Formats: sequence, C-alpha cells, structure tokens
Amino acid sequence: MFRISRLTDYGIVLLAHLAREADGAPHNARELAAQANLPLPVVSKILKHLTHQGLLVSQRGVKGGYGLAREPRHISVSEIIAALEGPIALTECTLGPGHCDQESVCALRSPWQRINQVIGDALGRLTLAELTHPLPEDWLPFPSPREDAERVPLGVKG
Repeated sequence: MFRISRLTDYGIVLLAHLAREADGAPHNARELAAQANLPLPVVSKILKHLTHQGLLVSQRGVKGGYGLAREPRHISVSEIIAALEGPIALTECTLGPGHCDQESVCALRSPWQRINQVIGDALGRLTLAELTHPLPEDWLPFPSPREDAERVPLGVKG
C-alpha cells in the first residue's frame, strides 16, 4: 500500500491550518498543537523541519512563531511531501538509475516510472491553497471505476 507517513500527514494538517489564517501573524508551536489536537513535541519537530526545508519561516521572541514562507497557492503538495519524506517514489527504480538490483532485467521499470510521474504531476498541480477549501462531494479527479469500466477502448466498436 502506498501511504505517506503520519508525520507527513500531520505536517500537511499544520500547513493547511497556517494557510487558512488570513492574518499572516506568526503562530507558536503550542498554539498550533492545541488547535490541531496533536502532541506538542511532534508539532515542534515538524515545524522545525519545515522551516529547515524552506516552507516555513520562524520568528523568535514573545510575539514570534511560525508562518508560511510563501503564499499557499505557491506551495504544492508534492513539495510538502518531498520536504517531509524525500523524493516521491513508488518503487526503487523510480528514484533513478542504480537504485534497484533488477534494473537491467526488469520489464516493468518504464511503466513504474510512468506511474510515478503521473502521481508526481498530480501532486505537483495540487496546492496548499486548494487543500484549505472543501471539495464538492461528487468531485473525482479521474473517472470512477464504474464509469471507467463502461467506457469502450479506442478503436473498439461497441
């Protein structure tokens, strides 16, 4: 199963919270932890990491805290995931040449790279700003499996 880690999930939650705040004022870790209902040590770790990766800026002092380094519409979900997990890769071969022992004999290397590219492109188009607005219930980025099954492949007459 392909999944992001719990820390990445929490990181996205925290970034989305900051993106929803229109005031632009810095928010401290304790406040963010309470609002997100997450443990303070975990929140502090994530915020420091996101600052180090350039997605957040921090201000010291009594009125200090964390804020987004850029506007939410300029931060992609793929950038967030890569900052917290490293490069998006479904298999070893999608990391690049030399990462898999089966590389020279694998017939699926090219398809896996294509799948990884499609997922990376989709996550690259989705922005933090878009995560702050609920999607309509009937929204689907791709046809549902039922709709897809009802389609007739190109070149085949129904």
